[in-house]
Amino acid sequence: MSEQIVTESMTNQKAKAGSLVNKQIKTGPIMAALFVAGFVGLFSETALNIALGDLAQIFNANATTVGWLATGYFLTLGILMPVTGILMQKFTTRQMFLTSISLSLIGTILAAVAPVFSLLLTARVVQAAGLAIALPLTQNVIFTIFPPNKRGAAMGVMGLVMLAGPALGPTIAGLILDTLSWHWIFLVTLPFLLFSLIFGVLYLPNVNEVRKVSIDAVSIILSTIGFGGVVYGFSVSGKAGWTSATVLGSIIIGFIALIIFAIRQTKMETPMLNLIAFKYPLFVLGVIMTFITFFNMLSMLVILPMYMQMALLIAAFTTGLILLPGSLLNCVLAPTIGRSFDKYGPKAVITPGTILVAIGYVFYSQFGADTAIWMVVVTHIVMMLGIGAVLASVQTNTLNSLPKQYYPDGIALTQTLQQVAGAIGIAVLVSIFSAEENSYLAATANELPQAAAAGSSVVFTISLVLAVINVVLSLFIKKPH
Repeated sequence: MSEQIVTESMTNQKAKAGSLVNKQIKTGPIMAALFVAGFVGLFSETALNIALGDLAQIFNANATTVGWLATGYFLTLGILMPVTGILMQKFTTRQMFLTSISLSLIGTILAAVAPVFSLLLTARVVQAAGLAIALPLTQNVIFTIFPPNKRGAAMGVMGLVMLAGPALGPTIAGLILDTLSWHWIFLVTLPFLLFSLIFGVLYLPNVNEVRKVSIDAVSIILSTIGFGGVVYGFSVSGKAGWTSATVLGSIIIGFIALIIFAIRQTKMETPMLNLIAFKYPLFVLGVIMTFITFFNMLSMLVILPMYMQMALLIAAFTTGLILLPGSLLNCVLAPTIGRSFDKYGPKAVITPGTILVAIGYVFYSQFGADTAIWMVVVTHIVMMLGIGAVLASVQTNTLNSLPKQYYPDGIALTQTLQQVAGAIGIAVLVSIFSAEENSYLAATANELPQAAAAGSSVVFTISLVLAVINVVLSLFIKKPH
């Protein structure tokens, strides 16, 4: 009995100390450190894509081999993100942050000086490992240091980072390649990573609750085979073909491993990834909406530039500039959208956002080989405003629906599903785009611009259907009690 009183007293003291720490926390510098690290990682995810052609010549490698610089990045994120849920419970906030930023710095420096392709590929994997820790850690810190009525604004800025990083990557990289060598795609990010490191060391406290949890090796193996197999299978499907034994084998083995992994988690006393989060209806609703959003968004960021370059015959760098206003406007409005979420609730922000996305796809699906550039610019602005309203707001509401002790698991689940959704969306819709394009060329004269427009029209029509489903689902969203 006396031991229980002592334990309760210690718990109360810790709680008081924790609340005191929260009052003294400098949220601005903390968020600056985390957001900058996340932005650099997401920028790096897409920035190198525009240089793949040049790198193939420099390293004397074929397109499939060089493509691993992108595939390997995606694959590493898909494999490592599920593990972050338990890592955030086992290690302190500062330990996780320093590991993340160290991996990002090491990977970036290695990539910038890489004399051979194998070292460049290794560096990309190390970079991705840093980002795989940074994104879930940032969300976990937000949900720990901000009360529910202020999370929307913080997550709004994170949504800005998640959109701006991948969107600005190709544009900035194109400008760099026009004036400097490919090495500078990495070198230009080093000052930002050093800024993040300094601010994190100075201001980031330990805000998570560390518990004695054991990491189950079997769960890690199953998770790696499962998520890794699915992401890899879909990622290489465009080149290998959907009937390829490698593609089908990877996807089937991946799904089987995920089923075994899920069954194992439900039977463990301390699972690697606690699937109890799926017992909360608002969490499930949010996960479905997030999956659709990332499926559509990441594939759109690939297919829209393809349409512009192949159908409208616009240069790669000019394409980036045309898409820039939408990204910049979203950056400006992201904090306002977040504050509106806090003030008016989720449905008031998310439902109009889903409607704007659907309107954007209505116009995208009508684009042809003679569409005016101003129309592309305006439609993309509408689309990015819609995505900006949906992206962070859905994630915030989804995690708000969980009790605090399940935040690390919920974050690991949603972040992993985002990567899986993106890999599947890009693979499936790019394949449909290519198939429709080839079908058009086979049936008519050799008119590549019209064929590319036909392919993009079909793809954006599919995305429109999914966007309408999101509109309907948004009507069931409500603020968790």
